[in-house]
Amino acid sequence: MKSTTGVLLLVCLAWAGLAVTGCGPAPIRPVSYPDPNVSCPGGLISWNLDVQDRRAHPEESEKMIATVRDGVQSSFPGCRWTPGAPPEGSSAATITIVVHRLGVAEHDRYQDAAAEWTVTASTASGSTLTSFDADEQESRPAYSGADEEALNEAFRKALQRTVRGLAALQQLGSTRPPEGTFLATRSAEDERAASAVTR
Repeated sequence: MKSTTGVLLLVCLAWAGLAVTGCGPAPIRPVSYPDPNVSCPGGLISWNLDVQDRRAHPEESEKMIATVRDGVQSSFPGCRWTPGAPPEGSSAATITIVVHRLGVAEHDRYQDAAAEWTVTASTASGSTLTSFDADEQESRPAYSGADEEALNEAFRKALQRTVRGLAALQQLGSTRPPEGTFLATRSAEDERAASAVTR
């Protein structure tokens, strides 16, 4: 009798373990969208990149932040990136990505995924260069793996929208800005830095 009870207990524990594993967040696959014509937003060569998790129910926050950050950085390989909020006294511009939603839930036998965040690029003094939302949603019938498929498609579209929005800043650096403006100052500093690197 004790032997039978022990076997049943082990079976129950095994099923419990599988249930817990199945309830974890769907994994997000890394993606990037490099553009050979835009190596770094705004014609600059250095940015701070601050990704913030403001989801109502954050899960695996550090991993999620790293995936979003890596996607942006890999899409602009010509940039020098500093992760996190800009340190005091930083002279680099900052891209801030505030994640509001990134997850998937089942409703009426469908897996509904959402990737939503706000992207803001600002100068070292805090002036906004651009600000826009990336908001993508995907649904799949609730078959095996549908949650991961829907979430990754929503994430892919949101990241692509993010890269396109940041790439549009390139026009700011396409011509030499007026003297005395932020971009003129950053352009001169970046040119000196690039010259020092190539010597």
